[in-house]
Amino acid sequence: MNTVTELLRADSRVSGYKFNIHKKESFELFFVKGRLETVRSTDTCDREVTVYVDHDGFRGDAQFFIYPSTTAEQLRALIDEAVGKALLIDNQAYELPEKQTGSYTVESNFADYAPGELAGLIAEAVFSANDIPNASLNSVEIFLNRHTETVVNSRGLDKIQVRYDAMVEAIPTYNGEKQSVELYQQYNFSTMDPEAIRAEIADKLAAVKARYEAVTPEQPLDCPVVLNRQELAELFGSIAQDLNYATVYAHANLFRKGQPIQKDPTGDPIGITMKGQISGSVRSARFDSDGLSLGSIRLVEDGQAVNYYGSNRYGQYLGETPTGSLPCLAADPGTAGTPQGAYLEVISMSGLQVDLYNDYIGGEIRLAYYHQGRQVLPVTGISISGCLSQVLNTIRLSSDTAVYRGYQGPAQAILSQMKIF
Repeated sequence: MNTVTELLRADSRVSGYKFNIHKKESFELFFVKGRLETVRSTDTCDREVTVYVDHDGFRGDAQFFIYPSTTAEQLRALIDEAVGKALLIDNQAYELPEKQTGSYTVESNFADYAPGELAGLIAEAVFSANDIPNASLNSVEIFLNRHTETVVNSRGLDKIQVRYDAMVEAIPTYNGEKQSVELYQQYNFSTMDPEAIRAEIADKLAAVKARYEAVTPEQPLDCPVVLNRQELAELFGSIAQDLNYATVYAHANLFRKGQPIQKDPTGDPIGITMKGQISGSVRSARFDSDGLSLGSIRLVEDGQAVNYYGSNRYGQYLGETPTGSLPCLAADPGTAGTPQGAYLEVISMSGLQVDLYNDYIGGEIRLAYYHQGRQVLPVTGISISGCLSQVLNTIRLSSDTAVYRGYQGPAQAILSQMKIF
């Protein structure tokens, strides 16, 4: 790194540079049919160099990776190649962040445990959920990660942060009389909470049994649709992305600051805040890849867009204050409780489709629970679709909240005027 810094500073063609260094230490457990087969520990480090070249009123950039084995001669060739590529890029000029230094840690209780101890506790919580007859966890893989991320640039910025995350990959299996059904589960978290882990796996084991029992309704269903946290993360994420500086700069946004997202609301008002950190989220960070410190900004208030957000570069292009690439979304809870009467609760989809410009929301359902009072029927082989603007106007958001990856907000939402077919 010292050598590449000296070479970049000595090259008159280079207008600036940035280093992104990512050190990842992992501890991993691999189980097959409940038996621990492999324990593995890894330690890797990626070093990416970005070279900036100002030319003809523009700013171009190009990246390359370096390794401990990279020689000074190879570095000169990599820099020369990057300069050549950057000269072909005609981006509007912008400045890099400057003179910010600091060392940070993203909040997590993982640091309170030794890796082996923590992995064992997670495994214990996972397998304790396996209490459904004829269901089992065919395979389980547990990954604990400690990330050390450094950003350094040519304008005196030098920051380092440590953050933690875990991932459980599991294959819940249900062995019925006629066939076996398997599902795939990926659970990401950054706070050790045995009850939450157990509940997550238990829900998936119940889902694989329900998937075995699921039927296709003989008649079309006509009832409200309930979405859970995963689909809500996609729905609110689509709205937030529309208000990103890059989307606005490209004139690709539908919603504009000061205009309503809910035009004739009769349901709960939508509120969205973008944040750097959310407790329990694996996407929490103290700064972004440019080294910009991450706080929070209110995007949507009472169903109306009130701000944009985004990276250093596109913020400068729009004349806005760069917020940084905020990775976490917090949506306001609502007032809804458990729906009354018949309703369809979506458990698994092939992917929620949200098209802002075509005013569409829908997708294929792999598993859902059709509730009729105390009777619950697992169903599959159906799809849902609706007019997005109508859905947003009438949406009812739960008062209960949940965390899913970079999302924190209502655990459920009730959607009316959805077609089920």
